[in-house]
Amino acid sequence: MSDRLFIFDTTLRDGEQVPGCQLNTVEKIQVAKALEQLGVDVIEAGFPVSSPGDFKSVVEISKAVTWPTICALTRAVEKDIDVAAEALKFAKRGRIHTGIGTSDSHIKYKFNSTREEIIERAIAATKYAKKYVEDVEFYCEDAGRTDNEYLARVVEAVIKAGATVVNIPDTTGYCLPDEYGAKIKYLMEHVDGVHNAILSTHCHNDLGMATANTVQGVLNGARQVEVTVNGIGERAGNTSLEEVAMVFKSHKERDIITNITTNKIYSTSRMVSSLMNMPVQPNKAIVGRNAFAHSSGIHQDGVLKNAQTYEIIDPKDVGIDDNAIVLTARSGRAALKHRLHVLGVDLEQEKLDKVYDEFLKLADRKKDINDDDVLMLVGKDRTATHRIKLEYLQVTSGVGVQSVASICLNLSGVRKYEAAAGNGPVDAGIKAVKKAISNSDMTIQEFLIQAINKGSDDTGKVHMQVEYNGATYYGFSANTDIIAASVEAFVEGDEANAQKVVEHDDVVDDLFNDMKKEMMQAIREQNLDADRVVDYLMMAKYLEKVGDHAVNIAQWAIFRMTGDMEGVKLY
Repeated sequence: MSDRLFIFDTTLRDGEQVPGCQLNTVEKIQVAKALEQLGVDVIEAGFPVSSPGDFKSVVEISKAVTWPTICALTRAVEKDIDVAAEALKFAKRGRIHTGIGTSDSHIKYKFNSTREEIIERAIAATKYAKKYVEDVEFYCEDAGRTDNEYLARVVEAVIKAGATVVNIPDTTGYCLPDEYGAKIKYLMEHVDGVHNAILSTHCHNDLGMATANTVQGVLNGARQVEVTVNGIGERAGNTSLEEVAMVFKSHKERDIITNITTNKIYSTSRMVSSLMNMPVQPNKAIVGRNAFAHSSGIHQDGVLKNAQTYEIIDPKDVGIDDNAIVLTARSGRAALKHRLHVLGVDLEQEKLDKVYDEFLKLADRKKDINDDDVLMLVGKDRTATHRIKLEYLQVTSGVGVQSVASICLNLSGVRKYEAAAGNGPVDAGIKAVKKAISNSDMTIQEFLIQAINKGSDDTGKVHMQVEYNGATYYGFSANTDIIAASVEAFVEGDEANAQKVVEHDDVVDDLFNDMKKEMMQAIREQNLDADRVVDYLMMAKYLEKVGDHAVNIAQWAIFRMTGDMEGVKLY
């Protein structure tokens, strides 16, 4: 009888923590639906207490998907768990994922605590989460560097407290496969009641062994694996969903099965890569561009005679179809709609019409349209609501002449025209943008240009990392004109900075409005706190909101604090 291995996908939580890979709620729902079609068992949708955006994403994903369990991450803190439970109220099957660091390093330096106190906190957090949901997962952060005897005590304690899954993360990617496998085996053999819960792996790729460690964990008793699409994740990434799924599909003798519909792997990989603006390395196992390519003459001869001589996986098993419909300028909406459906994207008719119009424009400039081009077009309208848009770009460049760029930026509805000379066309375009937004201090830290496929008419992807005032922002663009793509990516980096400023001001506005209500209520009750009044006046000054409310509160505050009506008049 085969053993069932549960797939816990954390692309939308751990994967989205990668700088520059943040998704909006609509994009997260799109990925979540694709993961549901792929067959993942658990979707970790976010860390609700960390931000309103993460909270909203967990709520909306809970509404959008049907059968996968929706999981919300927390710390071993009651407020975190309260917020997670609220975010999961629409989930058909909800899980709270709580936990705490268990290595001596974490206990001493992160928590300034003791082993016994950590066990007490672990038990308390598990019991508290159990009040809200039946399905509680507990993570032992940095379990990879936790000694096995103490780790077994923690695991046993949380299982007795009600944990249904216990996560054993190699948080730093430090373990070797034999060490990690032995750790899982030790827990299976030494934890009383271990069969009342599922042990889960969660491996990072810092030493390039995330998948190997995960497989060893499974072979030694773990029955849940925590993975991400394309192995995306902090630092060097996480275990790749596609690699684990295909390892056990290829090794049927292990009698371990997953619920993954493997022929949807490639399309899901491409969708995540496109939405997160994170290229898949060409030699990436399973989903890389070269994963099934053969250049050696000996290999080519063998494959032509029998594919199994050098290919252990049929490309069609992961959704790569050499006979796919080729899209050109003569392709109709039906062909485009079909290709999008294959890629896991279903659009409303109005959105399909817009994408089709953009498709025709691209097809006029490029002979054949591939899957990455199609996904790029789907995501193109995300710039429609941006406050900074590049409407016009003209560049003069060549050998022996000075490069000059002229641009028109739409700044929240106001058009601004600028021109600048530079050391090449890209430099000239970026300098013109800096002049238009009156910001010469934004500097480029990283600039990556990548062709989507091949050919001089190909669409080029540009990823840009820019820095301003100590903060880092990310820009992305794709265009058949690589100069335009470069300038657009820089503009998107500026937009990210502008959006952060707007979000900050929105938060401050909300705080001010809440405080104003509080102050007016205090006036009515003739009960003002002096320190709170000062806070309010400082915020009013910051926002330049010195209208009647601010004046009235200031006058009343002076009178209440000094009893001096003259002071009120002076104010």
